[in-house]
Amino acid sequence: MWHVLQPEGWIAPKGYANGIEARGRQIYVAGMIGWNGQAQFESDDFVAQCAQALQNIVDTLACAKAGPQHMVRMTWYVKDKKEYLARGRELGQVYQQVMGRHYPVMTLVQVADLVEDRAQVEIEVTAVVPD
Repeated sequence: MWHVLQPEGWIAPKGYANGIEARGRQIYVAGMIGWNGQAQFESDDFVAQCAQALQNIVDTLACAKAGPQHMVRMTWYVKDKKEYLARGRELGQVYQQVMGRHYPVMTLVQVADLVEDRAQVEIEVTAVVPD
């Protein structure tokens, strides 16, 4: 279905892929934030919001009979890069609990703000399901 692109001689990235080649049915998931299906925040904690946003992605992918294993790209928008870096171990554990050990191409961007004031993170995903 997909092939990880790793240039010869490059150090392998940790927690993401440098590139992915894929073929199949494409799924685009809008930016998901850390609120539940009723648009209510259950926590203001960064890692808890990341866990909820990731679960929201899994739930949305399931509507297309897809899962985390089909993700080829993730873009993370965070309000606080320093908190993201400081809580990396916790975040990695939460990521693996929700997404497993599948690491697509990822980009992280620190933003000045998000549309929802309480949101600490927004994550969007592209997935490809094989034909």
